Amino acid sequence: MPRWLHIRLCAPLMAFGGVAIDQVGPTRDLPAASALTGLLANALGWHWRERDRHQALQARLIWAALVTRPGRVLTDTQNAQLAKSDKGWTTSGVPEGRDGASYAAPHRRSRDYIADGEVRVALRLEPGDTEPTLEQLADALDRPARPLFIGRKPCLPAAPLNAGWIEADTALAALQALRGQIEPGGGRALWPEGEGKAEGARTEARADLREWRTGLHAGSRRVVTGVLR
Repeated sequence: MPRWLHIRLCAPLMAFGGVAIDQVGPTRDLPAASALTGLLANALGWHWRERDRHQALQARLIWAALVTRPGRVLTDTQNAQLAKSDKGWTTSGVPEGRDGASYAAPHRRSRDYIADGEVRVALRLEPGDTEPTLEQLADALDRPARPLFIGRKPCLPAAPLNAGWIEADTALAALQALRGQIEPGGGRALWPEGEGKAEGARTEARADLREWRTGLHAGSRRVVTGVLR
């Protein structure tokens, strides 16, 4: 029976970025495949320029997610006046500069966050005998190479991300198994097509894959969404 890594995503603020248009940055209620890839790669200490490693890891992820506390959407309206010489904090501990020009007027944008929410993820890798292994991912979440955040840099986890192990035949069965371990245990869920069937669920295309070699989101995958009660 396959073994799944149980990941707990909870924070005062989280962001699961959706399709962004212009200066508006929305959030979904469930994470994207690209976001989980980036989170795990950051825990392993990979640099974002290691594009082939990211691409290979994303292709191996088999995962399902369940909203166990929906929280509420909070919109942050941001006004920033940026200069070419400005530098920002990075998780590597080294300030990062900008390549662009200065802005003569403030740059205004809005960013959505999930306040006081919680999502559980069940994850396995295919193939399972290639590095990084599932055990290495679990160790990296316990002792990350760099500080971790859930979606955006201000979104620091409120609890350990590694929540243990689950044994189940399918992604849906893994969600049902972890649902029995927590309260309230029910909510909107997402899992890959072909990884279990549930009454009332529907299949849809989800655009959450990143083409790491170009840095752009491209393509979609088939998933099943429904409410686990």
